[in-house]
Amino acid sequence: MAKRSNLQNTSEFLAARLVLGLLGRLPVTVSMMIGQAIGLSAYVVAADLRRTGRRNLQLAFPEKSDEERKKLLVGCFRSLGRTLGVFSQFQYSSQSKLSELFEVSGLEHLVKAKKQGNGVILFTGHLGAWELTSLGVSVIEHPFSFLVRRLDNPKVEQIVDKARIRFGNETIDKLGAARPMLKLLRSGKVLGLLIDLNTLDEEGIFVDFFGVPASTNFMISKLALRTQSPIIPLFSPWLADKKKFGLYFSEAVIPQPTDDEDADVRHLTTTLSQIVQKMVRQYPDQWLWVHKRWKTRPPGEPAIY
Repeated sequence: MAKRSNLQNTSEFLAARLVLGLLGRLPVTVSMMIGQAIGLSAYVVAADLRRTGRRNLQLAFPEKSDEERKKLLVGCFRSLGRTLGVFSQFQYSSQSKLSELFEVSGLEHLVKAKKQGNGVILFTGHLGAWELTSLGVSVIEHPFSFLVRRLDNPKVEQIVDKARIRFGNETIDKLGAARPMLKLLRSGKVLGLLIDLNTLDEEGIFVDFFGVPASTNFMISKLALRTQSPIIPLFSPWLADKKKFGLYFSEAVIPQPTDDEDADVRHLTTTLSQIVQKMVRQYPDQWLWVHKRWKTRPPGEPAIY
């Protein structure tokens, strides 16, 4: 990674503080409208991201027309902008005010899993306002710990992390996280993880995602199998008809270990990937189509991008 200058870090920090500060002091409906406008502007100028999105949508929805896929891609950028607008609210708004942004469903699944005492894994994908899954859960008074990749700019990272931990959450740096995650679960706490980003060869296994082999992180499955921690799916889609974000908890996925851990890990990872896929099919314009999900290929297969 190229060394970053203090000038670059400072200029990015000032820009982020300005944007988030302005949006955060506006009514949430206005901040979301402006955020969506920023997202649509990004669609216009970000040619590389558009190309990635088009390729991903061709893989996932070959049956759709080019115009239908374009509409989904535009929706993706709009969704990213909307999330920016709402994230800004977590800098200043009160806990009670923020709780009004969500429609909560299935919280009883998390409460039940926590009572079992084996730790709980909250898992999600990059759908809707995925950043709000952590913020929203802490707002409704169930804070937890979750894995993050620290931003390259430490000054901007401070802004983001301050919002993430404002209501009791804890963040765990992705680097060197294996032991802290295992310790956390064995102490009966809640750990949040995502599963749907491309993974390097040594960190993932190939399971189908929209019918195409995708290198997928197996850490959730391995942790759950070794600790017997239930896995609670959690997603935060934008509900246009209700003008709110969902905070939807589903029934726990219970790990079923056998004497073949490799097979168990593959089976559980496949199950979790299919849960994400089902949600993406339900809200196809809210997934992160601009990420190169299928970049890592099985040996001998040609590059997709």
